[in-house]
Amino acid sequence: MKSLITAAALVANVAAFPHFSSEKRGIPVEALLERQVSQPQGGAAGVPLPAVPPPFNAASQRVNVNGTYTFVAPGSGDARGPCPGLNAMANHGYLPHNGVATVAQFVAATTSVFGMGVDLATFLATYGALVDGDGVSWSIAGSPHVGIGGSHGNYESDSSPIRGDLNQYGSNTKVIISQFKTLYDMQPDAATANYNLDVLRTFRGKRFQESIDKNPYFAYQPFTGMAVSQAAFTFIYRFMANHSAEYPEGRLNKDVLKSFYSVTGDSNSLKWTPGHEQIPYNWYRRNTADAYTIPYFLTDILYFSMTNPQINSVGCNQGRVDSYNTIDAATLSNGAYTAAQAAANPVCFATEFAIAEIPSLTGLPATAVAPLTKTLQGLTSGLNCKAIGSVNQTALSICPGFAFYGGPTGPVAPGAIQS
Repeated sequence: MKSLITAAALVANVAAFPHFSSEKRGIPVEALLERQVSQPQGGAAGVPLPAVPPPFNAASQRVNVNGTYTFVAPGSGDARGPCPGLNAMANHGYLPHNGVATVAQFVAATTSVFGMGVDLATFLATYGALVDGDGVSWSIAGSPHVGIGGSHGNYESDSSPIRGDLNQYGSNTKVIISQFKTLYDMQPDAATANYNLDVLRTFRGKRFQESIDKNPYFAYQPFTGMAVSQAAFTFIYRFMANHSAEYPEGRLNKDVLKSFYSVTGDSNSLKWTPGHEQIPYNWYRRNTADAYTIPYFLTDILYFSMTNPQINSVGCNQGRVDSYNTIDAATLSNGAYTAAQAAANPVCFATEFAIAEIPSLTGLPATAVAPLTKTLQGLTSGLNCKAIGSVNQTALSICPGFAFYGGPTGPVAPGAIQS
């Protein structure tokens, strides 16, 4: 349970960012959203962004992995968790090597190494510090109230691309090689392989169904499911792709994918080495002019949902495999959002639901976290999100896998099927 002092410190920490803004480098978020949403929703082919190739600048986009930023494997006291990007940054010194960082350090690292938008980086880091850390910092692994490893149900989620479902495998940090192999084999020709959004939205559908088919406790909750679990898929291409003059929008081949996931070998001999995620040599991040902002993320979710509409509603298995039922958004939000409204803007529904849950998650009164929730809502202001005054958590009681804090280990559900 957080103290009022740590909540106040976090608000001061966030407010101290000199570049903190709800606009993307001078471009109003409203205009950015209109430009970005128009193509995947209105384009004849329904193709993902960018609408035009972004600029490429080799000098500014190359990520240094030498000298201070040379890969150093984690030691026994270093935290490494379920997020491959955070693990890689800690291994290269862009985050503290022990895996515990402040909000400012998370924002600086994710924006400079991966080209994440300041708005998205600030929201994710701030939420993590308050809900899963000490109010100012948090661990990229950890147990409940310490870091993301113990955040099952409030941050980390079932139906991950590569990690196991907590109650399917008893761990939310273990790489499941069969899952990696499924993705890896979706691009059989190494010469032309590119794990782009088209590939990943197909894989998103496969993994969602696999959790239904194999995890009796599969729970797809409002924030962790509708928002964070989508990020786990979109971030693969958006942040791992290598950029070049030939491919300014990015290209993600087999070797780069394996490097970021700490996997070696070919399709028939894949092996995972825990915690050894690496940023490849000669790797170029996305251009800051094409920063991956909250509105950009929304358009990717909408693109995914064109072929996977089930990802834009909440639901769960009810103690048996293949017993999945949806839960109405109107019931969950006490009438603030209809199911259609939540599906039309899942980022709004998910983030507003998460913000409304903060007092119950932290044990702090709403008045104490009000400055922080106002800050978080400011980050999504360009989406014109409707606030959720209160949430109906009892609606999730039909889900035996429903939790706010769990992991990094947990019980395997009776009837779970492991690959």
